[in-house]
Amino acid sequence: MRLDAKLLGEAIGQAAAFRRLSRLQPIGGKGDKIFPPTYPGERNNDSARHIFERRRIDGKEIWCVLVDSVQSQANRLEEALMSVSDEAGGDEKVPIPYVTVDFRGAGLEPLERITSLDAPHRVYDAILRDSLLGDVPFMQSDEGRRLAAAKPTDASSLLEVSPTALVFGAWHSQGQGGGIGAKFPRTIVSEIVAVDTPVDEIVIDQRTGEIGPRTAGRRTGSRIDPIGVLRKVEVFKGASGWGTDKESAGKGAKKVRPSEINHSNIAPSVEPLGVTCEYAEHRATITLAGIRRLRFGSGRRDAAGRMLVASLGLLAIAEQDACGYALRSRCDLVCDGAAALELVSWDGSTKEVEFDRAGARKLYREAYRCAEDAGFAFRSLTLKPQDKLVEIIRKSRELALEGEGGDEGDGQ
Repeated sequence: MRLDAKLLGEAIGQAAAFRRLSRLQPIGGKGDKIFPPTYPGERNNDSARHIFERRRIDGKEIWCVLVDSVQSQANRLEEALMSVSDEAGGDEKVPIPYVTVDFRGAGLEPLERITSLDAPHRVYDAILRDSLLGDVPFMQSDEGRRLAAAKPTDASSLLEVSPTALVFGAWHSQGQGGGIGAKFPRTIVSEIVAVDTPVDEIVIDQRTGEIGPRTAGRRTGSRIDPIGVLRKVEVFKGASGWGTDKESAGKGAKKVRPSEINHSNIAPSVEPLGVTCEYAEHRATITLAGIRRLRFGSGRRDAAGRMLVASLGLLAIAEQDACGYALRSRCDLVCDGAAALELVSWDGSTKEVEFDRAGARKLYREAYRCAEDAGFAFRSLTLKPQDKLVEIIRKSRELALEGEGGDEGDGQ
């Protein structure tokens, strides 16, 4: 059964979701070690750790580790869509409206632009809020006011200017009433976990005796300094950089080890990091029931708007496959065979549908044309940063160069 516009329209009208479960393996082959993201420990002195959880799989409780979170996956899917958007996609481009803040000419090289596909809070992000559309602060402009007034019962303004916000979710958290402004839940959820990972069960709380998991993998580290700087050499670090005496290091100079200025040897170390697994699972779902909650002003517009949102989510999945799964250093995965896209009915039954990158692009282009025929006026917007936004970036860079960019407790 081939996924086309007719089938998609029928699915949006009555089905529950699209779902795809695909298996991934390290590019080094099954059993190769990968390095999922690390997160701070629960206490200040705890070392970085992977996120483990015991999941119920095939009737068994199995240790799994988070490889790519829902939030991280959303960023990767948005990046994949940006790569084929009108401006960046070349001959294979597809029309995806978005908002851009253009920093060129502000003297902040290499920063050139931030878009609503890059910004953490998408079209409602503070970067866009603190920029100008023409000579008017964005959220005070007519376009901004329409976006601030958007709601699931009429999401037309968001669809026309930044439809990806309806796919990945958006919240105007600084709207009227301290955060009760426009709020749209994500309609696509994508996550990657490593399944059946070996762990060491250790005491994680000496006071209570609580037992918890720790990876059975180990990461080693060391460095031999090619210029032979010894750790006993006195080094001072201050506002002017570093020196071998306090005066040359400048204001606030403190004695540090040579390794803290990236000289001298680094002693060998062993940390509990890195995992092996039976396989990694990429689970992606698009909620059609959630998309049906979105309205756009009339029956015809509702149908066209919902089809555009659903097809954009499907396009994001297909484009991510093409971009690959190079998630971070030593966490590069490859698909372990093709995975079928399933259409999930209201009663939980499933049907496989044929789905590929070319078909996803064709489906989205058709949905876009149907939406235009239904009266949607798609447009991308370009903003200029306000002077105060440029200045806060410039001052942050100056502090970073002076080694004073991180505040205590901010994770820097």
